[in-house]
Amino acid sequence: MKSLPPYAHTLGLSVVDTEDGAPVLAMGFSSDVLGRPGFIHGGAIGGMLEMAAIAALYSQFDDDDTPRFKPINVTVDYMRGGRDKETRAIGRVTRVGTRIANVEAIAWQDDRSKPIAAARMNILIVRGAHK
Repeated sequence: MKSLPPYAHTLGLSVVDTEDGAPVLAMGFSSDVLGRPGFIHGGAIGGMLEMAAIAALYSQFDDDDTPRFKPINVTVDYMRGGRDKETRAIGRVTRVGTRIANVEAIAWQDDRSKPIAAARMNILIVRGAHK
């Protein structure tokens, strides 16, 4: 799999597992992702979901033939506050077309069946020399 974009490193994301070929990302709690005291900033959670979606798309392509991806729209549903502990996320590609991909992602902490946030994204697939 192609390495994650630089923003993933800013958030402190790492790939800790795979499920059905899609990477599972983990983000430790730190001052870099702090929102109000004791909670993860919503922007960091949204960024993590976007990176999980991009990572899931990377897994759909060969490393030598990976196009660039540009989010068209992102909808995030925040369900509960992200506490000061490790957070995990995974993306699931629902459709890959010629120019557009549809991806969903969820983030959770202790219990995957109780996500802290979920996202749906439409992502432009940029192929060819004019990346």
